Amino acid sequence: MLHESLLLILGLLFAVFLLVMLAQKLHISYPIFLVLGGLGLSFVPGLPRIAIAPDLIFLIFLPPLLYEAAWTTSWNDFWRWRRAIGLLAFGLVAFTSGIVAYVARAVIPGFTLGLGFLLGGIISPPDAVAATSVLRGVKVPRRVTAILEGESLINDASSLIVFRFALLAVSSGVFVWQEAATSFVVVSGMGLVVGILVACGFFLLHRYLPTTPSINTVLTFMAPYVMYLLAEEFHFSGVLAVVSGGLLLSHLSHRVFDANTRLQANSVWASVSFVLNGLVFILIGLQLPIAVEGLGNYSLQQAITYGLLMSGLVIVIRLLWMYPAAFVPRYLSRKVRDSEPSPGWQGTLVLGWAGMRGVVSLASALSVPLMTNDGLQFPQRNLILFITFVVILVTLVLQGLTLPAIIRFTKLADRDNSMPLEEQEAGVRLHLRTAAVKHLQRQYAAETESNELIARLQQRMQTEINLTTRTLNSLEVNEAGRDALRQYHLVLLDVLNVEREALAHLRHHDSFDDEVLRQQEAQLDLDEAKVKHIER
Repeated sequence: MLHESLLLILGLLFAVFLLVMLAQKLHISYPIFLVLGGLGLSFVPGLPRIAIAPDLIFLIFLPPLLYEAAWTTSWNDFWRWRRAIGLLAFGLVAFTSGIVAYVARAVIPGFTLGLGFLLGGIISPPDAVAATSVLRGVKVPRRVTAILEGESLINDASSLIVFRFALLAVSSGVFVWQEAATSFVVVSGMGLVVGILVACGFFLLHRYLPTTPSINTVLTFMAPYVMYLLAEEFHFSGVLAVVSGGLLLSHLSHRVFDANTRLQANSVWASVSFVLNGLVFILIGLQLPIAVEGLGNYSLQQAITYGLLMSGLVIVIRLLWMYPAAFVPRYLSRKVRDSEPSPGWQGTLVLGWAGMRGVVSLASALSVPLMTNDGLQFPQRNLILFITFVVILVTLVLQGLTLPAIIRFTKLADRDNSMPLEEQEAGVRLHLRTAAVKHLQRQYAAETESNELIARLQQRMQTEINLTTRTLNSLEVNEAGRDALRQYHLVLLDVLNVEREALAHLRHHDSFDDEVLRQQEAQLDLDEAKVKHIER
């Protein structure tokens, strides 16, 4: 049994890699391709039935994925767009849950209002990985990606809280609005407190213990699980605990991590998050047979109809919410008009169309219990699971495939007058090199005069300052400067490749230790990664 499970996991990983490579070849967002690939695999005869345990998603997949998202989220952007993020993460989730609840009760036979809120809590939160992977292939303003990333960090928590209270109401048959509102505040607030306290504990571990890069990297993987499990143990929001703790540790990371730790941790986290996301999306597609089973009194055609209805409903609700949420505050508050450029109908439309559902919705649907507190079969469980599957499939495929076209059609422009990435990179480099040269002149004047190596270091940095200053001036004047910078990066990459080939030839000589060659190769890799990051 263990051998079979291991072979199955390895087979799924291999399928993920093949589908991701094919998606890149076809220029399609890989979450879409993975879900469709999993859906196709579910029809393969003889393939074992793969059922996802809800605890596997909530305990194994969700904490590290949320933590990684929080770690890479810009706190400055998050705080700058907090009003828009809050309106989407809390307001839209509540609005969607309420509309879905009443529509489901009116349209689906046997659906109560409690079941409707349960379904609304499940299908209300969009998935950030799907949206950002789609947007990665097109040029969009920073405001759009920042709001989507910030929304995804918070809306999972708000939707799971709605889901928890609706589940309690259906299971017990008792629901008191005042108690629910109070519990919402307590669960959310204490989740934030737990996350911050645990983050402070891990900060002290990183700061004052004689850790190594390997130990620090492992600790970063332990942190989200500790935050999530501790919060859930006291029945607080584990999601908000991971998000708040991740944001705090990310903000303080420069004070505790050295260069080796950052390089190692970033590489490990990039690989692990890719594998986790890939497995989750392909497993979503593989859930079709399980979603179809046990529909009971509902035919497959009826279930598909209800699924398509709810898919269209959540898409329309998000679009209807976006424009009042974007423009009413501007109409009511002069402060908002003065501090925030108008998003325009284009940016609002793109944000509205980027509401693709994913892993949290599926995990919530799967976690609906089989029995109520009275020992009776949980009502409409299989239909809820099937509707969730359809909503995920429709929003991922329909919105994911059409979002790039909508961005191109709207000719979405940056209304925030953000500095281009090339100018930002050159400006930061100029600031750092200027500070370094001033420090050399102030602290090492005598050493510079007597030590040729230190003198050359100062000369090299001063040369880079002059070059960067000219680059900035050319970038500000016209597009020709940007073309020159791109050409410089292409030549630099070509030179790095030549150095890499020369390094490979040195491996055949006994004069150089492998450790020295590996260090030089790592330096070439860093230089290449820096250039590619700028060009991305």
